[in-house]
Amino acid sequence: MKFELPNLSYSYDALEPYIDARTMEIHHTKHHMAYTTNLNNALAELKDYPATMEEILSTISKYSMAVRNNGGGYFNHNLFWELLTAKSSKKPVGKLAEAIERDFGSFEAFREKFNTAAATRFGSGWAWLVSQNGKLVIGSTPNQDNPLMDISELKGNPVLALDVWEHAYYLKYQNRRPEYIEAFWNIINWEKANELYIKTL
Repeated sequence: MKFELPNLSYSYDALEPYIDARTMEIHHTKHHMAYTTNLNNALAELKDYPATMEEILSTISKYSMAVRNNGGGYFNHNLFWELLTAKSSKKPVGKLAEAIERDFGSFEAFREKFNTAAATRFGSGWAWLVSQNGKLVIGSTPNQDNPLMDISELKGNPVLALDVWEHAYYLKYQNRRPEYIEAFWNIINWEKANELYIKTL
Protein backbone atom coordinates (compact mmCIF):
# COMPACT_ATOMS: atom_id res chain seq x y z
CA MET A 1 0.00 0.00 0.00
CA LYS A 2 1.29 3.44 -0.92
CA PHE A 3 0.32 6.82 0.43
CA GLU A 4 -0.62 9.30 -2.28
CA LEU A 5 -0.23 13.05 -2.65
CA PRO A 6 -3.74 14.51 -2.30
CA ASN A 7 -5.14 16.97 -4.78
CA LEU A 8 -5.99 20.40 -3.39
CA SER A 9 -9.64 21.40 -3.36
CA TYR A 10 -8.72 24.88 -4.63
CA SER A 11 -6.33 26.37 -7.19
CA TYR A 12 -2.82 27.48 -6.28
CA ASP A 13 -3.80 31.13 -6.61
CA ALA A 14 -7.02 30.82 -4.57
CA LEU A 15 -5.42 32.04 -1.33
CA GLU A 16 -3.95 35.23 -2.84
CA PRO A 17 -2.92 37.71 -1.54
CA TYR A 18 -2.36 35.93 1.78
CA ILE A 19 -0.38 33.01 0.38
CA ASP A 20 0.94 33.49 -3.13
CA ALA A 21 0.35 31.01 -5.95
CA ARG A 22 4.04 30.25 -6.51
CA THR A 23 4.55 29.33 -2.86
CA MET A 24 1.49 27.10 -2.91
CA GLU A 25 2.59 25.34 -6.08
CA ILE A 26 6.14 24.70 -4.83
CA HIS A 27 4.91 23.74 -1.36
CA HIS A 28 2.47 21.17 -2.75
CA THR A 29 4.25 19.76 -5.81
CA LYS A 30 7.81 19.83 -4.42
CA HIS A 31 7.84 19.71 -0.61
CA HIS A 32 4.68 17.69 0.02
CA MET A 33 5.47 15.42 -2.92
CA ALA A 34 8.95 14.78 -1.52
CA TYR A 35 7.54 13.82 1.89
CA THR A 36 5.11 11.47 0.17
CA THR A 37 7.77 9.81 -1.98
CA ASN A 38 10.28 9.50 0.85
CA LEU A 39 7.64 8.11 3.22
CA ASN A 40 6.70 5.41 0.75
CA ASN A 41 10.36 4.56 0.20
CA ALA A 42 11.00 4.29 3.95
CA LEU A 43 7.91 2.12 4.49
CA ALA A 44 8.86 -0.13 1.57
CA GLU A 45 11.81 -1.34 3.64
CA LEU A 46 9.45 -2.66 6.34
CA LYS A 47 7.73 -6.03 6.31
CA ASP A 48 4.56 -4.71 7.90
CA TYR A 49 3.05 -1.44 9.08
CA PRO A 50 -0.43 -0.13 9.98
CA ALA A 51 -2.86 0.96 7.28
CA THR A 52 -3.37 4.55 8.47
CA MET A 53 -0.97 7.40 9.16
CA GLU A 54 -2.69 8.01 12.49
CA GLU A 55 -1.77 4.49 13.64
CA ILE A 56 1.81 4.86 12.43
CA LEU A 57 2.20 8.24 14.15
CA SER A 58 0.82 6.96 17.45
CA THR A 59 3.73 4.48 17.66
CA ILE A 60 6.30 6.55 15.76
CA SER A 61 9.02 5.75 18.31
CA LYS A 62 9.16 2.24 16.79
CA TYR A 63 10.11 3.58 13.38
CA SER A 64 13.12 5.17 11.71
CA MET A 65 13.75 8.90 11.54
CA ALA A 66 12.90 8.69 7.84
CA VAL A 67 9.40 7.45 8.68
CA ARG A 68 9.06 10.00 11.50
CA ASN A 69 10.14 13.01 9.43
CA ASN A 70 8.40 12.10 6.18
CA GLY A 71 5.32 10.59 7.82
CA GLY A 72 4.90 13.75 9.86
CA GLY A 73 5.47 15.89 6.78
CA TYR A 74 2.94 13.89 4.80
CA PHE A 75 0.23 13.96 7.49
CA ASN A 76 0.80 17.58 8.58
CA HIS A 77 0.51 18.92 5.05
CA ASN A 78 -2.58 16.84 4.26
CA LEU A 79 -4.21 18.47 7.27
CA PHE A 80 -2.87 21.96 6.57
CA TRP A 81 -4.35 22.10 3.06
CA GLU A 82 -7.77 21.11 4.40
CA LEU A 83 -7.62 23.87 7.00
CA LEU A 84 -7.16 26.59 4.37
CA THR A 85 -9.91 28.18 2.27
CA ALA A 86 -10.50 31.28 0.18
CA LYS A 87 -13.98 31.55 1.71
CA SER A 88 -13.10 31.81 5.38
CA SER A 89 -15.73 32.85 7.91
CA LYS A 90 -12.82 34.68 9.63
CA LYS A 91 -14.09 33.54 13.03
CA PRO A 92 -14.58 30.12 14.67
CA VAL A 93 -17.97 28.46 14.25
CA GLY A 94 -20.13 25.95 16.08
CA LYS A 95 -18.95 23.98 19.09
CA LEU A 96 -15.36 25.01 18.44
CA ALA A 97 -16.29 28.69 18.83
CA GLU A 98 -17.94 27.87 22.17
CA ALA A 99 -14.92 25.86 23.33
CA ILE A 100 -12.49 28.66 22.40
CA GLU A 101 -14.52 31.12 24.48
CA ARG A 102 -14.63 28.62 27.35
CA ASP A 103 -10.94 27.68 27.37
CA PHE A 104 -9.28 30.99 26.40
CA GLY A 105 -11.82 33.60 27.48
CA SER A 106 -12.19 35.17 24.05
CA PHE A 107 -11.30 34.67 20.40
CA GLU A 108 -8.83 37.56 20.68
CA ALA A 109 -7.02 35.93 23.63
CA PHE A 110 -6.90 32.62 21.77
CA ARG A 111 -5.55 34.28 18.62
CA GLU A 112 -2.82 36.09 20.55
CA LYS A 113 -1.71 32.87 22.25
CA PHE A 114 -1.67 30.95 18.97
CA ASN A 115 0.31 33.74 17.28
CA THR A 116 2.89 33.56 20.07
CA ALA A 117 3.25 29.79 19.71
CA ALA A 118 3.76 30.17 15.95
CA ALA A 119 6.16 33.12 16.20
CA THR A 120 8.34 31.67 18.96
CA ARG A 121 8.81 28.17 17.49
CA PHE A 122 12.58 28.26 16.97
CA GLY A 123 13.66 27.18 13.50
CA SER A 124 11.23 25.00 11.57
CA GLY A 125 8.03 23.51 12.91
CA TRP A 126 4.30 23.82 13.41
CA ALA A 127 1.86 25.66 15.68
CA TRP A 128 -1.16 23.69 16.85
CA LEU A 129 -4.54 23.92 18.49
CA VAL A 130 -5.30 20.48 19.87
CA SER A 131 -8.09 18.87 21.83
CA GLN A 132 -7.05 17.00 24.96
CA ASN A 133 -10.12 15.14 26.22
CA GLY A 134 -12.33 17.97 24.96
CA LYS A 135 -10.18 20.78 26.37
CA LEU A 136 -8.37 23.01 23.90
CA VAL A 137 -4.62 23.50 24.22
CA ILE A 138 -2.16 25.55 22.13
CA GLY A 139 1.43 24.56 21.49
CA SER A 140 4.05 23.87 18.86
CA THR A 141 6.26 21.05 17.63
CA PRO A 142 9.67 21.04 15.93
CA ASN A 143 10.34 19.95 12.37
CA GLN A 144 7.55 17.66 11.09
CA ASP A 145 6.56 16.28 14.50
CA ASN A 146 2.90 16.47 15.48
CA PRO A 147 0.69 15.95 18.54
CA LEU A 148 -0.38 12.44 17.48
CA MET A 149 3.17 11.15 17.86
CA ASP A 150 4.03 9.20 21.00
CA ILE A 151 7.32 11.12 21.23
CA SER A 152 5.70 14.58 21.13
CA GLU A 153 5.70 16.82 24.21
CA LEU A 154 2.44 18.34 22.95
CA LYS A 155 -0.19 15.63 22.71
CA GLY A 156 -3.80 15.75 21.54
CA ASN A 157 -6.01 15.60 18.48
CA PRO A 158 -5.19 18.36 15.97
CA VAL A 159 -7.91 20.96 15.40
CA LEU A 160 -5.87 23.73 13.77
CA ALA A 161 -2.34 23.70 12.34
CA LEU A 162 0.01 26.31 10.92
CA ASP A 163 3.18 25.44 9.02
CA VAL A 164 5.97 27.81 10.12
CA TRP A 165 8.75 26.27 8.06
CA GLU A 166 10.36 29.00 5.95
CA HIS A 167 9.35 27.22 2.74
CA ALA A 168 5.72 27.96 3.67
CA TYR A 169 6.17 31.72 3.46
CA TYR A 170 9.64 32.87 2.42
CA LEU A 171 8.96 33.82 -1.21
CA LYS A 172 6.35 36.39 -0.14
CA TYR A 173 7.26 37.30 3.43
CA GLN A 174 11.02 36.57 3.58
CA ASN A 175 11.98 36.65 7.29
CA ARG A 176 8.73 38.35 8.37
CA ARG A 177 7.10 35.32 9.93
CA PRO A 178 4.68 37.43 12.06
CA GLU A 179 3.16 38.91 8.88
CA TYR A 180 2.58 35.42 7.50
CA ILE A 181 0.98 34.37 10.78
CA GLU A 182 -1.37 37.36 10.65
CA ALA A 183 -2.29 36.53 7.03
CA PHE A 184 -3.24 33.00 8.10
CA TRP A 185 -6.28 34.29 10.01
CA ASN A 186 -7.87 35.40 6.72
CA ILE A 187 -7.86 31.93 5.14
CA ILE A 188 -8.68 29.49 7.95
CA ASN A 189 -11.34 26.91 7.14
CA TRP A 190 -13.23 27.16 10.43
CA GLU A 191 -15.87 24.69 9.27
CA LYS A 192 -13.16 22.04 8.90
CA ALA A 193 -11.61 22.96 12.25
CA ASN A 194 -15.02 22.68 13.91
CA GLU A 195 -15.54 19.28 12.27
CA LEU A 196 -12.16 18.07 13.61
CA TYR A 197 -13.04 19.33 17.10
CA ILE A 198 -16.45 17.64 17.12
CA LYS A 199 -14.81 14.31 16.28
CA THR A 200 -12.81 14.53 19.51
CA LEU A 201 -15.88 14.88 21.76
